[in-house]
Amino acid sequence: MSADLYGKLETDVEIKASAKKLHAIFTHKPHHISNVESHKIQSCDLQEGEWGTGSIINCNYFPDGKPRVGKDRIEAIDEEKNLITFRLIEGDLLEHFKSLALTIQANPKVGGEGCTVHWTLEYEKLHGEIVDPHTLLDFVSELSKDLEDHLLEDF
Repeated sequence: MSADLYGKLETDVEIKASAKKLHAIFTHKPHHISNVESHKIQSCDLQEGEWGTGSIINCNYFPDGKPRVGKDRIEAIDEEKNLITFRLIEGDLLEHFKSLALTIQANPKVGGEGCTVHWTLEYEKLHGEIVDPHTLLDFVSELSKDLEDHLLEDF
């Protein structure tokens, strides 16, 4: 693997909702995200397995206002660390990337309410002309912030 084709992007987002609630919606109820953020996520359907396990899910989403499709395998779930990793196995983005994995870890704030959502995007581009997926990282970061009000309610 060529070093210039492999990349890793990370960002943190502060939200007022608890780490447990954020983790729960991405792990056990990602299909609810489209009810709250339909302008970003049109649907998220279970293809194989069960929610909260190493399942396969299919999502229709709108980064940059363009409709996209992605099928993800849930590779890792750590309930104690509020961590989940999705690996893209089919979809539009594989036209540009050989591999793409997205990890979400929600860390409770010490001495306060809310959490810091740490997003990590690891990828390998098909060739050197492909731009790094900063817009995808921005999209998921905005999504976690947009979910904040919903997560502050009981769902």
